[in-house]
Amino acid sequence: MEKQSFNVINSFLILLASVTLFSLNVYATSDSLDQSGRVTVEGSSISNPVDPENPGDITDPGEGPSTDGPLRIDYVSSLDFGRVQLADTNLTFMAFAQQFLSETGPRGSFIQITDQRTNSTGWTLQVKQNHQFRNTVIQESSEQELSGAVLSLDKGWANSSGNSSSPTVTRETIALNSIGTAYELATATAGNGRGVWTIAFGASETNSNNMENTLSPVVDAAGNAVKDEFSGKPAYHNSAISLTIPAATKIYPVQYATEITWILAELP
Repeated sequence: MEKQSFNVINSFLILLASVTLFSLNVYATSDSLDQSGRVTVEGSSISNPVDPENPGDITDPGEGPSTDGPLRIDYVSSLDFGRVQLADTNLTFMAFAQQFLSETGPRGSFIQITDQRTNSTGWTLQVKQNHQFRNTVIQESSEQELSGAVLSLDKGWANSSGNSSSPTVTRETIALNSIGTAYELATATAGNGRGVWTIAFGASETNSNNMENTLSPVVDAAGNAVKDEFSGKPAYHNSAISLTIPAATKIYPVQYATEITWILAELP
């Protein structure tokens, strides 16, 4: 039987997305209040990551990228699809759920934002894919990319333990089908989205926010639970983040990677 690159049943490929961050018009200057004396008001330069389903709880998702300033990104989940088996019957792959080194259970992937500005004019969060999933080691340059592959983000929602009004999160599926184009994920209008907020994609079945469960256990061919390499806990897939590859795309059993940029910008 002639073997096609997309239906080699016993071969695997690894899919992952690295993350970069970009902040626009964010200034790390302190603000002052004049009363009978001079008082300098400074926000904390660090906001520890919180549980996106219970934002009053500090947790440990491990190291992640962040930005500085009174309006900043505190943490972004990595997008990892792991080692997946090639088969022409399944060309849609789900990302692994976010895991934690603390007792927190698996969660949807999330980004954490802090707005400590005295004059909160609002902010926007965007995401773009800088290049297609690719592997430059493949000999044929025309076959180095997963041509037509689309990374999608779905089931987005915001959460906070503060009392500021919530940013508006795009509820439709965000399909990054135009490389280099920035897609809007969330917007906080003036005075809203203050404090610490998480924007999550997907949720666990234990969430108390009436969000749909998007997590499912990862099992091997024998039905045994697969362990997450980072946390040592049982691994879960998150259907809210997926990668779809056209059946006609040439796929090799190698590691493919892309780069995702998250853009946090303050509104004028």
